[in-house]
Amino acid sequence: MSKYLNAYTALTPTSSRSDVAQVLQSITNALPLQIDDAKRADLIQTIIDDLLAAKSNGNSSKKSRLTSKDAAPALQAVKSLGKNPAGSEVVASAANLSALLSLARAHKDDQEASNEAIRCVANAMLLVDQARTTFIEKQVGGSDFALDLLEKSAVPERIFLASRLLFLSTVSILFAGDFIRSLVEAKPPGHPANIMEIIGGKLDVLTRGILTGTRFAREAMTDLLKFTFNLLLHYPKLVDDSNKQETKVMGDCWSDRLDGILPYLLRTFNTLPPSFPAPLTAPMTHVIHSLITIPVSPSLRNAWFPPNSTSRGSPVPSSSKPSSTSSDVPPKASRSSSSSSSQSNSPTTGGPSKDPKPGAFDRAWSALSAGRRSLSHSRSSSPHASSTAVDVLLRAYDLLDVSLNHYMPGALEPDDGAVREKCRAETDQSLDDIMTPLAVLITKLCQADETSRVRMRAWILPEDLDRTSPLEGRADLLGRLLRLLASVHHTKLKNAVGELLYAVCDSDASTLASYVGYGNVAGFLFNKGIMSAPPPPSGSSSSGASAPTTTASGVPINPITGIAEKPAPPIEMSDEEKEREAEKLFVLFDRLEKSGALPKESNPIRKAIQEGKLG
Repeated sequence: MSKYLNAYTALTPTSSRSDVAQVLQSITNALPLQIDDAKRADLIQTIIDDLLAAKSNGNSSKKSRLTSKDAAPALQAVKSLGKNPAGSEVVASAANLSALLSLARAHKDDQEASNEAIRCVANAMLLVDQARTTFIEKQVGGSDFALDLLEKSAVPERIFLASRLLFLSTVSILFAGDFIRSLVEAKPPGHPANIMEIIGGKLDVLTRGILTGTRFAREAMTDLLKFTFNLLLHYPKLVDDSNKQETKVMGDCWSDRLDGILPYLLRTFNTLPPSFPAPLTAPMTHVIHSLITIPVSPSLRNAWFPPNSTSRGSPVPSSSKPSSTSSDVPPKASRSSSSSSSQSNSPTTGGPSKDPKPGAFDRAWSALSAGRRSLSHSRSSSPHASSTAVDVLLRAYDLLDVSLNHYMPGALEPDDGAVREKCRAETDQSLDDIMTPLAVLITKLCQADETSRVRMRAWILPEDLDRTSPLEGRADLLGRLLRLLASVHHTKLKNAVGELLYAVCDSDASTLASYVGYGNVAGFLFNKGIMSAPPPPSGSSSSGASAPTTTASGVPINPITGIAEKPAPPIEMSDEEKEREAEKLFVLFDRLEKSGALPKESNPIRKAIQEGKLG
């Protein structure tokens, strides 16, 4: 057990560099159970002390077993030893955290050694909660170190390390509240050194990196967005002057000091390329997490809904055939993914349009090209002056449509085991975790903006919706949303989808039931306290929605199922057959009357005879 410690302490300042490298490599490669906790702690402390001695005295040191050239492999050994909780406790001490940060600064010209020192700190903060608080204490100076590292780094790997430190040190509002306030309030909004501007600039750098396939770009953006989420979640609560006794949840409060991040997030949301095979993965999921914390306030409305952003295109089925040409038309003039001229469950675009409109992935790649052009501008350009207006609703709709089509192809039930298996295999998350934030984002946009409600309703519930077959059985977005309302395994997504459809229908239960049938939303409405079928809507809603009672061809719509009423087929019977059936009924009712189960005055056959309707 102690052979690794003995091998290292047997080294001397005069040992050959090859012997030192061999011992350090053996420590790095050691299995967790090959070193006991006490020896692990001693070994970590001894290596850190030698690194500090080498830093202080340079290569001429006679006191240290290590030289500056041994820093990288020595720090790799510390990192490996620190992956065990017993080792991370040693690294997490204030003295060792401070020592590792000083080593990271001292070896700034040796990027590998500097990065390894930061990784040792980050691993300790991940494994030891107390280290997150210790890191930002004045004696360690981790807060200034991490912020300076983020501001000055242009390489994705360094941005990743800085973001990881800042993310872990801002997890707890209780212990990091003062640090979070200092980060946001250090510089006024719009100042180049303001934290929102720093984050926004790095998002642009990392987006370019992702587009060009730069190593660590995705990981760096993911952790940067986790840090951003912490700030957007915690800071508004810290400065909120309302009822302090009330527990605040996400979205309950906001600060205009954070407004500057929205254009950057929206640009990232619009520009990130599609991912495969799963269409919704990090860092896109983390962009969505950050966006749902930001309100659609008057000061931010133009950022959320730029002028003319709604005239750039409309969605079509994710399963439709892509076209190399497109004809962008206003939403009201286009057919939706839920529209179908056929009587099958599979939606088709149909219509007389000469040029088919682009599919969801076509528009994604189109936005990608626009994003490349936008991001190729100088870094000093304002995020508000993007060359392409961000249609956040259309982008969110595309992601929802494509993602649900990916996990629930055709008319697959959401509770089918294949759905859960695909989620675990591709993302190691549940469908709830993947899709719910996106549904919440769309719901928020529809609740805050009348135009967004009208557009989403036109896409999901168009006037020419094919109602010849059950809506919940459709192989399109509407069908998948309705099937999710009956899901047992995906309760969070089930509720989020219900709220989405409710918002699209002007938050009116009668309108919602009229559009999709009360039977499809009865459970959702019951959970909202609506115990029975709501009355038919009396007229147009606030956004001009007139809940349908008939199809486009005038056929009545069944209020329970939401599909067109089928006229009862005429009963073809000969006179003899009719006479036999009448005799059966007469005998049946006569028996009921004689048994006392049916009063004389209630016998319909007797009534008919008395009224002369039967001969």
